[in-house]
Amino acid sequence: MAESLKIASQGQGLPVVFIHGWGLNSAVWQPCLEQLKADFEVITVDLPGFATNASHQLTEYSLIEIARAIQQSVGKPAVYVGWSLGGLVASQITMSYSSQVLGLVTVASSPQFVERSNWPGIKENVLAMFHQQLAKDTTKTINNFLKIQAMGSPHIRQDIKKIRDLVMQYELPSQRVLDDSLKLLETSDVTDGIANITQPYLRLYGKLDGLVPKQVIPLIDEITPKSQSYIFEQASHAPFISHQSEFLAILRNWLLERINKA
Repeated sequence: MAESLKIASQGQGLPVVFIHGWGLNSAVWQPCLEQLKADFEVITVDLPGFATNASHQLTEYSLIEIARAIQQSVGKPAVYVGWSLGGLVASQITMSYSSQVLGLVTVASSPQFVERSNWPGIKENVLAMFHQQLAKDTTKTINNFLKIQAMGSPHIRQDIKKIRDLVMQYELPSQRVLDDSLKLLETSDVTDGIANITQPYLRLYGKLDGLVPKQVIPLIDEITPKSQSYIFEQASHAPFISHQSEFLAILRNWLLERINKA
């Protein structure tokens, strides 16, 4: 049996698992966890190859394999909260292990991130540029990515510094892991799968997000009519950093109303 991923748990109550986005690690959630652990069991997990799971190797770096590894490591029914790439992972966990998922929350995420003729998203040449930069300078690439995530935020410098200070507690992933996980953003499409999700489902967005444009929100509304969505008017790609109080209020109320009373 493959070795389990390392997870961290704080608090007691409803289990809520937080999954980070591309290039970063679970430390980005620390400020939120401090506010939530009094009411919930908050669980964080680093994606395979990242931070505390830097040595964890997968035979295939795919959504399905990552979802399997995380769900098996958590080992009990839980709510899954996924940011950006983590939203794809959380969606896959919900689709593959429905009985083990109490609810799904995606933050600044899309079922397919790349722009298509009928789908707003990241232009393919932008992702190609990141692949090229990774081959030259991993640290510079991550720093450039942080700038894109905060672009549009009314306090962009503070947001970038806060994210950087949090995630730089750990060494950066290898170039190969960053490249493999970036390919997940390029190639993954769970659009059909999320249409069948029956659990309580909350989608959170930043109106100023340059990676998940607001034009995609009504398209996902149509695909998942039973889900709920909320837009942070002045936020970009990391609303839990830039608008932490508002983010926590929305998440906490939803967990208490939709999950605890279900």
